[in-house]
Amino acid sequence: MRNTIQTLVITIVSCLSVSAAFAQTNPQNPIVIGGVNADSALRRVITTGVPFLAISPDARAGAMGDVGVATSPDANATHWNPAKLAFLEHDLGFAASYTPWLSKVVNDMSISYISGYKKINQEQALAISMRYFDLGDIQLTDRQGNLLNLVSPREFSLAGTFAMQLGENLSAGLTGRFIHSNLLAGASSGSSGGDAKPGISGAADIAVYYTKDAVVNGKEANISFGANISNIGAKITYLDEETADFLPTNLRIGSAYTTSLDPFNKLTVALDFNKLLVPTPNPGDTTDIGLLAGMFRSFSDAPGGLQEELQEVMISLGLEYWYNNLFAVRGGYFYENQYKGNRKYFTAGLGLRYQVFGVDFAYLFAQGQNNPLQETLRVALHFNFNTERQESIRDTQEN
Repeated sequence: MRNTIQTLVITIVSCLSVSAAFAQTNPQNPIVIGGVNADSALRRVITTGVPFLAISPDARAGAMGDVGVATSPDANATHWNPAKLAFLEHDLGFAASYTPWLSKVVNDMSISYISGYKKINQEQALAISMRYFDLGDIQLTDRQGNLLNLVSPREFSLAGTFAMQLGENLSAGLTGRFIHSNLLAGASSGSSGGDAKPGISGAADIAVYYTKDAVVNGKEANISFGANISNIGAKITYLDEETADFLPTNLRIGSAYTTSLDPFNKLTVALDFNKLLVPTPNPGDTTDIGLLAGMFRSFSDAPGGLQEELQEVMISLGLEYWYNNLFAVRGGYFYENQYKGNRKYFTAGLGLRYQVFGVDFAYLFAQGQNNPLQETLRVALHFNFNTERQESIRDTQEN
């Protein structure tokens, strides 16, 4: 029974890792030698535990090709770059996002994300956030195909963030996160009922953000840079240490450039690079690798050398147009190498802001046939407020 439970856990985790599943789809013209796909030997997709932590939760970034480390700050900076919170213009705010996940495959899986912030003063901010992943209902079977329990897996994370300006243009942020993953909720393990358990871990994010206003060709502009190492934490397991998986520790760096076309129109171009700081799969290596060793090793352990290491870098490009800070049109593109996940998709979306209220929509156009990400829709609500203290400070600065 222990082996059965282990198989079930591995199966569910594999189903959650969309990039790994999609990477197994053969290209249109595979190279076949002796009945074996020659490309398969080059496909070393990096998989982790709790991959829901790496899924873009909000509609604004989701409409811009999943860029966000250096774009202008909002409540969802808790995911993209916590250091941005220190430069928020409002005193208090929160956001809520909802995404039906893999809706082309199942109809009861979704991701919900809630975040809120409070400025302590002009230079410091606190924030909290919660991510909830509902995997719907899953019918389990044993290796012989016999029906087992109907399970309802659930995962969530809770995070607290502190951000502080280190200078006029520079800030840093730190996030602590609790992770709970109950993939076998409701499953019965028979005589070995103590074997399966929820996965529990903790993680941290460390981030920096630089932003500077300028005048370019007589027009107001802003250039920003950001870096965030997220989900730095202990491995997570549902059985024992031998089956523990790395968290999706990720390095994200990028920049954004905003220019005012005229007093009513402005345009932002943003570019992000991502790399999982997790060792590349190597079946011949049975070494038990720790957290820090795995992070450093991830830059040089690919069997294909530098070429394969570069293949592990994901690229996001996004555009955002605002009219009078009221209406936004967004678009973007996300690229992942075919041997490392093969996620390639265009995104588009709209945004509205009026007084304290805002709403964003995002839609995903996946490349390739039968892509499980096709037609992913995200929606998000925003609320931002200024207290009397903040209004007084702002009036003083304007005068």
